[in-house]
Amino acid sequence: MKELINIVEHFKGLADPRIECGKKHLLSEIIFIAIASIISGADDWNEIELFGKMHIEWFKKFIELK
Repeated sequence: MKELINIVEHFKGLADPRIECGKKHLLSEIIFIAIASIISGADDWNEIELFGKMHIEWFKKFIELK
């Protein structure tokens, strides 16, 4: 049986193209929130942001969100 892959860990090594001063969150955490949001029906970045804000306490169980 294959191991369950941790989404955040899986994307940690991904190169982050953003400029350093504009980073508030880790790219791997943003990807995790985006995937969870899309699975839940989000269709664009505004809906992904809203979903993330509405479920922030749940997300904090899995990611740091500095």
